[in-house]
Amino acid sequence: MNPPPYPIFDADNHLYESPDVVTDYIPKEHSRDIQFVEVRGRKRIAIKGQIATYMPNPTFEQIAAPGTHVPYYAGTNTEGLSLRELSGVPIDCPPEFREPGPRVVRMDELGISRALMFPTLANLLEYSLEGDPDLTHVSVHAVNHWLHDVWGFGFQDRIYTVPVITLPVVEKAVEELEWVLERGARAILIRPGPVTGYQGPRSFGLPEFDPFWARVEEAGIPVCMHASFPPLNRYYEQWEPGRTSSAFEPTPLKRLLLRHREIEDAIAALICQGTLTRFPKVRIMSVENGATWVGPLLDELELTYRQLPQDFAEDPVETFQRCVYVNPFWEDDVMKLVGRIGEDHILFGSDYPHPEGLAQPLEFFDHMNEAAIPTDIQRKVMSENADALFGAFSS
Repeated sequence: MNPPPYPIFDADNHLYESPDVVTDYIPKEHSRDIQFVEVRGRKRIAIKGQIATYMPNPTFEQIAAPGTHVPYYAGTNTEGLSLRELSGVPIDCPPEFREPGPRVVRMDELGISRALMFPTLANLLEYSLEGDPDLTHVSVHAVNHWLHDVWGFGFQDRIYTVPVITLPVVEKAVEELEWVLERGARAILIRPGPVTGYQGPRSFGLPEFDPFWARVEEAGIPVCMHASFPPLNRYYEQWEPGRTSSAFEPTPLKRLLLRHREIEDAIAALICQGTLTRFPKVRIMSVENGATWVGPLLDELELTYRQLPQDFAEDPVETFQRCVYVNPFWEDDVMKLVGRIGEDHILFGSDYPHPEGLAQPLEFFDHMNEAAIPTDIQRKVMSENADALFGAFSS
């Protein structure tokens, strides 16, 4: 389609990190803790002596082509192909997935004016290092250092690369937040799930994390919560023990049990434990979690409020509608989402160039047109809402 007469803000793009993140940015004293190893002729990443299987090719030298998994997510996988089979023949990772200069050229070809750019490897490291707070903070800082050196946090005021903040140790989280703020970060990324500190796992919605949330609110920086390796994976493995943890090998039961429960629980914690009431100007953006979880969570919040009104300082549904923004999937019912959270809190994201994303991001318009979404709402979703949230202004 022809681009619309306004700039498109794609709030979910990805880069593929180079192996330099591990080989050059992890401090030398931790080089044995996180390293590449060769297994049956293929490079894998070993974390504290364990081979991580979640990402089959963590060097990203070869990747699945953009959009190859769309039939699976569209529910049109009539041949019953696995995600690996749908991926087809891998492609060499092109420069535009590794570097910002070529990426801007590609964005022009795709009709994208601005984009949030999320890392890919960081999720694996944070999940795999759970239980080692110090090494978790070290590895996440290494990712952020590489992101800043290679991509920057605001390349040409078009690519807003999103650094990661991990929260096991509150003081270190605040320190990392200050580091990325000093270097111009426009948003931060937090994994939706309990954090494991020196005393074990707990919610980041508890008052002990208030110094962090206070600084987030003071800085006015949006917090992105991207789909991640599900914290509930351990629960699933009690039903199907011994199954692979690879992201490319789901099972029907795993698909039904896990869904996008991690974002639902994370938002519920921030609301029920009062974080978003104590810090009402904090803005949370759900990225690549879809929208089907929103209605059930709002229904549960409404019921819980009627049952335990004394435990809330304000209506939790109103808290959600004030503080939370949602990035729906292309297959979601956008107008239904508008009815639950309003048209100003919905942001377009294509997940480009991941295989589950749209190979042509502007195809999102096709789905909105098929759903007869009014053009003024389309403009908000595709451009204006993200401009307002991330402080980018259209010329």
